[in-house]
Amino acid sequence: MIDYGHKDFGENKVQEAIEKWTTIKNNNVDLNLHLIGKLQTNKIKFALKLFDYIHSLDSEKLAKKISDYQERNNISAKFFIQVNIGNEEQKSGISQNQLDEFYNFCKKLNLNVIGLMCIPPIDGNNKLYFKKMLDLKNNLGLNELSMGMSSDYIEALSYSATYLRIGSGIFGQRSTKF
Repeated sequence: MIDYGHKDFGENKVQEAIEKWTTIKNNNVDLNLHLIGKLQTNKIKFALKLFDYIHSLDSEKLAKKISDYQERNNISAKFFIQVNIGNEEQKSGISQNQLDEFYNFCKKLNLNVIGLMCIPPIDGNNKLYFKKMLDLKNNLGLNELSMGMSSDYIEALSYSATYLRIGSGIFGQRSTKF
């Protein structure tokens, strides 16, 4: 895909990305790698060396550790705050009612927050959740929305999604190699 001009790729796991992308990224400086999976605090140094975008900023602890690492190492990435738009206990993300406070916390840490990300519940109400995300993005004055996957990206686009996660729609089902 790189040979055909595709420049943005997403990965769910830091360790897999290191194995797959380190050499490729070193040989293709215009590639953008996106971490779309959860970032654990013990993987921050590896993630920030490889990824240009982190789509899963979801706690003050993580934000603080990222900020400290970026400051010590004079590097930076672009961040999406993950919003738990369906208030699901099993999912990560900031609740809607804590979003303003968390966004301001991140800005005080000089994190380059460019947008919001969500994974809506599987209940068929994606339009409702995408509309809420668009409203939240606009209220914060952000430009980017990371939402929509292979099954719902058309709906996400109709609500101004700027980053889509359509891996299985392009590459097929995930291999169990990793």
